[in-house]
Amino acid sequence: MSPALLAAEDLGSPAVNISIFAAFVVITLVIVLRVSRRQAGANEFYAGGRNFTGPQNGVALAGDYLSAASFLGIAGAVALYGYDGFLYSIGFLVAWLVALLLVAELLRNTGRFTMADVLSFRLAERPVRTAAGLSTLIVTFFYLLAQMAGAGGLVALLLGVDTKTGQGFVIAIVGVLMIAYVLVGGMRGTTWVQIIKAGLLIVGAAVMFVWVLAKYGFNLSELLGASVDRAGPTGSKLLDPGAQYGKSSLTKLDFLSLGLALVLGTAGLPHVLMRFYTVPSAREARRSVVWAIWLIGIFYLFTLVLGFGAGAIVGPKAIAAAPGKANSAAPLLAFELGGTVLLGVIAAVAFATILAVVAGLTITASASFAHDVYNNVIKRGQVTSEGEVRVARVTAVVIGVIAIIGGILANGQNIAFLVALAFAIAASANLPTIVFSLFWRRFNTRGALFSIYGGLLSCLVLIVFSPVVSGKPADPVTGKSASMFTDPSVDFHWFGLDNPGIVTIPLSFLLAVIGTLSSRDRSTAAKAAEMEVRSLTGAGAEKATVEH
Repeated sequence: MSPALLAAEDLGSPAVNISIFAAFVVITLVIVLRVSRRQAGANEFYAGGRNFTGPQNGVALAGDYLSAASFLGIAGAVALYGYDGFLYSIGFLVAWLVALLLVAELLRNTGRFTMADVLSFRLAERPVRTAAGLSTLIVTFFYLLAQMAGAGGLVALLLGVDTKTGQGFVIAIVGVLMIAYVLVGGMRGTTWVQIIKAGLLIVGAAVMFVWVLAKYGFNLSELLGASVDRAGPTGSKLLDPGAQYGKSSLTKLDFLSLGLALVLGTAGLPHVLMRFYTVPSAREARRSVVWAIWLIGIFYLFTLVLGFGAGAIVGPKAIAAAPGKANSAAPLLAFELGGTVLLGVIAAVAFATILAVVAGLTITASASFAHDVYNNVIKRGQVTSEGEVRVARVTAVVIGVIAIIGGILANGQNIAFLVALAFAIAASANLPTIVFSLFWRRFNTRGALFSIYGGLLSCLVLIVFSPVVSGKPADPVTGKSASMFTDPSVDFHWFGLDNPGIVTIPLSFLLAVIGTLSSRDRSTAAKAAEMEVRSLTGAGAEKATVEH
């Protein structure tokens, strides 16, 4: 049996993988304890005192954004589908231009802690905060569930834990660590975890990038040729469009829908938006995004070489035969290049990636509930800053417990659609209301509610009745459907696309216009002038906390 196929069955030493990951946890917990100060105030707990520089926050943004799906999933997609796999990277990267040009500076000047702060600046506070808070919680829950369930898959692949009980135990450990980072460190501690994780991820990918190119004389053409040859008769398709999304006009339309969700969804992701409040000024927010674009762009170039390197060195058959299929491409490549030690490092980086992302999602969800729903809707703004933070801490624990239970229940399911759904909801429900609130003076409360609730409901309904839930053809080898309901006889889908973005995003913009024009409320126009001045100049924006 070849080393690659052997690795697919027994990836290195689980003891080494666990030891390196445990070392990362200990080091980051020590750092979190050292950098974290008293978390009594909301400004400190939610925004880290707004004292992070643009470069620091840019690295944290990259750490928040580059999930395990970016590292493992895209490398695997390139290895198996070539050109079509790399298109994911293009969508994820181009999305940051929308964030840079439309929302970063304006959001930092206008809001305080959350997206709802911006929307409620000139709209009716309670209904808008309720809608925005609900949207934030749903997006972060789906994203969080996908990450937690993905941890179970990584356990099976990298740590040799095959039983559902063992995988559930590791998911629980990830959840407990996630809660600890948020409770102990707040946004300050979470940010430093993300900075460390981003550094490890990029350095680890860079090492493998150079190693792979060195094996082919730093000649990219030779690497691509070797990948094509290893793939066999169908290898020539790797370098052309259509290996994954060119099978029919429907699959091409599905990719267009996914691309829209990825490009427009990033600027509406709550955990990304919340990071803009951790810097002292709009200028630093802009610098954050520029740094994030550079780091994320360089990382995705690394994944291109890693993907084709895995295809050339490991081979598509070994990747497809591994427990994690496409997600196993990078770990198998690491094992082939550097044996047990390099695999252990990559395994630790993969788990660190999940840990950092879920910590960022948890603090975002807890802030949205405590600040938007509890304080400003239920208590009408009468809660003290310290009281609000206490509620946020309790909420973080509750969210952590729910995420652990949900991750255990979803372990082994086809949950990849949850990330795409989170992006679709963010692009449909959040982005239109943010853009119209910032740029359209006539935009009013009814338009915001139509857009948020319309985007939420349309996304959820179309996903439930799409092929990702039921109705995909059975795999000829396993006999199971690729849908969430793996029994091919269970089929209640009537919407043909996996991702609803191409329908729900225009619909949400349209609903915002209809809601606004059908309302006689013109009271927001005067407040819009004040919001425009503040968003462009920063006059009256939240200031950083003085360092002590």
